[in-house]
Amino acid sequence: MDISRKKGPLYLQVKNILKDRILHGVYAIDTNIPSEPQLESEFEVSKITVRNAIKELVQEGYLETRSGKGTKVIRHTSTSRLSRGKRFTEVLVEEGHSIQKQLLKVEVVWHQEGAELYQLFGSHCLKIERLYHLDDVPYIHFTHYLTPQMEDIERSEFNVQSMYELIEEQDISLEKFRDQFAVSMAPSHVEDRLGVKKGVPLLKRLRYSYDEMGNVIEFSEGHYNTEMQHYVVNYDV
Repeated sequence: MDISRKKGPLYLQVKNILKDRILHGVYAIDTNIPSEPQLESEFEVSKITVRNAIKELVQEGYLETRSGKGTKVIRHTSTSRLSRGKRFTEVLVEEGHSIQKQLLKVEVVWHQEGAELYQLFGSHCLKIERLYHLDDVPYIHFTHYLTPQMEDIERSEFNVQSMYELIEEQDISLEKFRDQFAVSMAPSHVEDRLGVKKGVPLLKRLRYSYDEMGNVIEFSEGHYNTEMQHYVVNYDV
């Protein structure tokens, strides 16, 4: 696992990776996470590093340590600013599914003057391509475009940590979100990634995230294979 002292305290890196696994159902509710020796071996860190990571997750209410019985997952939802309800992935995990993220590509892209991305970010931005697997089957393809402020982050970080947590770590506060939905055919490379037939209409989702000054920090385009699973929105009243 790619963690390094250059990226900050090791225990926080381990904590963030474990938290991401919990939120995506890799470690299911009411089951134990791997033992401390297993985590020490996987991350190549000391026992105290693993224990400090677990301690943080216990304090945040995700884990419960039981003497002689291991460490159990007791919560798999986060407090999200994106809506009052649960995030879509949290709904799927709650229903017993698992979500695995696959980082396909990270690169800086340059835009022609007048193009939409130029209007959003200026001459260039960071482009991230991700594939989400639902129970080991390709389900969602996302292309994220992020502010140039994110360009210095190590590429491997996007593979193990939440994108929004990485944005917050750059002292960027996301204050406003806008989602747009449509039904359309996906680009051919997205169809190939998702393993769907050519020309099949897919759910398309566009997201714009803004900071407190109204600047666009993220623009994302996602395609969902809803034949596998409908898109679900839950609202708390």
